[in-house]
Amino acid sequence: MDLALLRTFVAVHRAGSFTRAAQLLGLSQPAVTGQIRSLERQLGRQLFLRLPRGVAATTVGDELAHKVAPHLDALREITESELDGAAQDRTLHLAGPAEFTALRVLPALAPLAGESLALRVALGSGDEVLTGLAEGRHDLVIGTTRPRARLLHATPLWDEEQVLVASRRWAERIGALFTADPPRPFQAPGPGPAAELVDALDSVPLVGYEEDLPLLVGYWAEVFGGKPVADATVVAPDLRAVLECVRSGAGMAVLPRYLCAAAIAAGEVVPVLEPPVPPLRTYYIVVRAGTLALPHLARAHERLLTAAAEW
Repeated sequence: MDLALLRTFVAVHRAGSFTRAAQLLGLSQPAVTGQIRSLERQLGRQLFLRLPRGVAATTVGDELAHKVAPHLDALREITESELDGAAQDRTLHLAGPAEFTALRVLPALAPLAGESLALRVALGSGDEVLTGLAEGRHDLVIGTTRPRARLLHATPLWDEEQVLVASRRWAERIGALFTADPPRPFQAPGPGPAAELVDALDSVPLVGYEEDLPLLVGYWAEVFGGKPVADATVVAPDLRAVLECVRSGAGMAVLPRYLCAAAIAAGEVVPVLEPPVPPLRTYYIVVRAGTLALPHLARAHERLLTAAAEW
């Protein structure tokens, strides 16, 4: 079977579109369509369902992609490497959320830059970076959701503890709930204190990194069993900016503990509540299935897992 047809097939499967696959391959859209039709004729099976926008793989198409994609990736690695076995710099295209990538991932991977590995980093999260991974624009993605696509393989990396924090000024305004100096958070959200605390927090403005305040909404649902009612005063697409706004008195926010630990220790922000089981957010290392056979990718993957044990 012509490997070029399989290469085009995998590109379409990952891109979900003949047009997008053609752009990635440097081919015309009719050429891609013709190659897929040729492959379907050879196999005697339909590989894609044509949709108003793009295509969706049939079960046969998913099965074929799962079998051939890792081998095609390995063949590409061989052809792009020096056949004489000499050392060659490899480039790792990494994507992940800005704060976690900057403060955790890059410090862990930076030493590899001196070991014949170059890093190229894209900052982003959610479906956008997973789509980029599937399409081959990224080699490794750090995400907070486990992808459903069979051709993407996710390994749990680290559980991030979420903390509800406010500035000292807002803690003092909440009043009798904070009687210690510095203010002392509740240790458990029992029926009485939790209800009292929620009522007090309703008047505190919120700071988040997206308009729908996903971290605050998730925290409220898990700890209080409801939704926050205060309005967002600041929305900034970087949790480091959110921390600075809270530190400056703009309101309260839910932040990862690693990000705000120094500010808490300095008394610049106050943890409002210390639930017995704090809400967690899991980070995953996501790669395309089969690509961990590539040495430079496997080294980065292992390095991150080793570093995470010390975080």
